[in-house]
Amino acid sequence: RGQFPLAGKPQLHPRPIALRRIGRAMADAVVAARRESIRKLAELKSPVPADIDVAQAATVVPIRTVAAACGLTEADYEPYGHYKAKVSEKVSEKLKAERGEGYYVVVAGINPTPLGEGKSTTTIGLAQAMGAHLEKNCVACIRQPSMGPTFGIKGGAAGGGYSQVIPMEEMNLHLTGDIHAIGAANNLLAAAIDARVFHELTQKDEALYDRLCPRKKDGTRVFAASMLKRLRKLGIDKTDPDELTAEERVAFARLDIDREKISWRRVVDMNDRFLRKITVGQNPTEKGHTRETGFDITVASEIMAVLAMTTSLADMERRLGAMVVAPDTKGEPVTADDLGITGALVALMKDAIKPTLMQTLEGTPVLVHAGPFANIASGNSSIIADQIGRAMVGAGGFVLTEAGFGADIGLEKFMNLKCRSSGMKPHCAVIVATVRALKLHGGGPAVSPGKPLPHEYTNEDVELVKKGVANLTRHIENTKKFGVPVVVAMNMFPADTEAEHAVIKEAAMAAGANDCVLCTHHAEGGKGAAALGEAVAKACEANAGADNFGLLYEGETSIKHKIETIAKELYRADGVSYSEQAEAKIAMFTEQGFGALPICMAKTQYSFSHDADLKGAPTGFTLPIGDVRCSAGAGFIVPLVGAFPTIPGLPTRPAYYEIGVDMETEQVLGLS
Repeated sequence: RGQFPLAGKPQLHPRPIALRRIGRAMADAVVAARRESIRKLAELKSPVPADIDVAQAATVVPIRTVAAACGLTEADYEPYGHYKAKVSEKVSEKLKAERGEGYYVVVAGINPTPLGEGKSTTTIGLAQAMGAHLEKNCVACIRQPSMGPTFGIKGGAAGGGYSQVIPMEEMNLHLTGDIHAIGAANNLLAAAIDARVFHELTQKDEALYDRLCPRKKDGTRVFAASMLKRLRKLGIDKTDPDELTAEERVAFARLDIDREKISWRRVVDMNDRFLRKITVGQNPTEKGHTRETGFDITVASEIMAVLAMTTSLADMERRLGAMVVAPDTKGEPVTADDLGITGALVALMKDAIKPTLMQTLEGTPVLVHAGPFANIASGNSSIIADQIGRAMVGAGGFVLTEAGFGADIGLEKFMNLKCRSSGMKPHCAVIVATVRALKLHGGGPAVSPGKPLPHEYTNEDVELVKKGVANLTRHIENTKKFGVPVVVAMNMFPADTEAEHAVIKEAAMAAGANDCVLCTHHAEGGKGAAALGEAVAKACEANAGADNFGLLYEGETSIKHKIETIAKELYRADGVSYSEQAEAKIAMFTEQGFGALPICMAKTQYSFSHDADLKGAPTGFTLPIGDVRCSAGAGFIVPLVGAFPTIPGLPTRPAYYEIGVDMETEQVLGLS
């Protein structure tokens, strides 16, 4: 096999720079590790067994071998058991200097059915094709699954069939604890907010100040290091608590949080609709200081978004400290820094900043990191993982990073949020399409999890596909507005026909796609995505400089202008309406100085519009903005399209019915 830092080099690098810089011994070790880790699947079964059966029958290579095949030394990562490792967030600069950076490929999709269209499976299948079959350096970067959907509808999110991340049980259940760390940090901050409000309401000025800055046994007292940012914000340059004037003590000690406008909510990593609206403080010990609030799912926490957008531990500290939890009674933003809690949040998140290294069924390395949903959050894996991945593969290699749900939300946020923040430019976009979803967009009957597919989806219906390809066409057109070439991946299902595929390919090419490739990776692993890999490599090599890449809007324009640009340019709405609450929030955030932040729309994934039932490529609608949130730490404004819940509910028959543990083997059952 080709050496990991060397194979697949583009014409821009006529000589293998990696070998010169890392030395022959290291290169030989990489080659040996690749021989042991990268493998082609054999003895595939048809029909394809259940996902968990495929995963548990697979050979899993020790993570130290996968890491060695990536050219990592033991100082670059921390093993978590035998098959996972945390990779240092600091490693990318070292590797980049040794190897350069690989091509950057984003994988998105059309608006899906509730069953999903195999975008994660395609990402993994393409990675297997690149690594095991085309012998190119490749890393896939994907998000950590939330356990809400795992036990709700999806049953897992590690890919499917013969294109999976393994061990899939470990990926779907807890992984290395990042989501738990986010939940703990989020809820610590929520507890701190309510506690601070309570103590300010129940204590006089001097008593409050004395408790915040207690005296030691020798009579002296000091400010905690975490308090200094609050002092600087107030313009107080004194370091001795006893030197503050009475007015300065009050300004320091009283945050005066407007308790009716607290925006920070608690989180839990489960689908629980009954937590959407709750009342806290009902116990007598809270002395009647109740308020209404609610829960979000953990992956919707701003701390998750911070993790996805950060570039270093210092940057994460800055972002966590800048998170706004409420306005004060004068309308000024109150932040985590004001509460003096930033250091504690960083302590909880210091391990979560490191991406988790895993492997595919064919040994391609995978970096799993962050997990924001695309419909209610930023919808992409982390900038850090992508940077590490591009440096690991080196010049001429390929990083495949997945954007959540349809390209109208996941890919749009990848471009306007992730690339805006990181400065990285994508060389190619893959849009995953299925006959099934396009039939739905063409007017086919509703598709529901747990119910048999209607006749239209199990039999040829070329006319439905012809009507539905408008959805794919719009996604291609929208992606090309960013100056990025598009390759369409037709994810094949058993009921598909050649005639239906021909309709999709004709529409895709007419819309300006570079290629449209039929993929059978679910049934064949990387072999079934080899043609897709060749098309992606060709598109990247032809766009090596990513010179045409551009953002949809400038950050300096108003919040409304940015919302309306997305709505009109990508969704094709006629206009945007704002609730009274949304108008007030936009005015407040603009006054507070957040008007220049980019936009992260919270919207249904099932339609270009706000209405999940409005399929195809709708026009002529008005997009309603029901509320607006500010994620100042993550670095964006979040408009909620309509009344959009930020924690899902469980269906009538959740996926947890199928999940359990074999008492003899102790293997997990029922994940998919």
